[in-house]
Amino acid sequence: MDKRFVIEKLKNLGFSDNAIEKLSIFRKNLLIYNKKHNFIAKSTENDIWYRHILDSAQILRFFDNKVHNISDFGSGAGFPGLIISIFDENNKFHVKLYEKSPIKRDFLRLISDKIGLKNEIRANVYEETIDADLIVCRAFKKLDEIIKISREIVKKPHNLIILKGKNAQLEINNVSLGKNYRYKLEESITEHDSKIILIEAKK
Repeated sequence: MDKRFVIEKLKNLGFSDNAIEKLSIFRKNLLIYNKKHNFIAKSTENDIWYRHILDSAQILRFFDNKVHNISDFGSGAGFPGLIISIFDENNKFHVKLYEKSPIKRDFLRLISDKIGLKNEIRANVYEETIDADLIVCRAFKKLDEIIKISREIVKKPHNLIILKGKNAQLEINNVSLGKNYRYKLEESITEHDSKIILIEAKK
């Protein structure tokens, strides 16, 4: 996908020129590290702007004014949590990136330090009580495990935004959400068959 098309979409989402420059630095470093560590599929290296950056950034469409504490489960190479941190130039959000891989955590710290991001990088989502208004996930775990974490570890009402593939509805059908959970599906702007699951969790 043409980079200029993606940049236009990012600006429509609210990314500044400075934030887009930081995304460029992030992309360059990701390509360097990917040669050794395989953070993303090699087949997507030529389309990072669209397949990874815009795919992550699109969830900003669903943020409301109440969002402050954000937890990204399974940040990996920074999708979507690091992209949110780059967007958040005024430090409106308190973003926590949860990633169990020490190598990926080191990469997240390196990028955060290099481009001046204020976030927290944590090791294991299962090791603490999650204090979040919003949980975001991309390529983390099956929906039933995400809901289990939401029920057992997050102690206050919150929302979830989960990037999923074409089987999103099937995953929802196989999970018992209960009366405290309401969901809806939104279309992805980067993949025709992919979906974004929006969940409201009451406590």
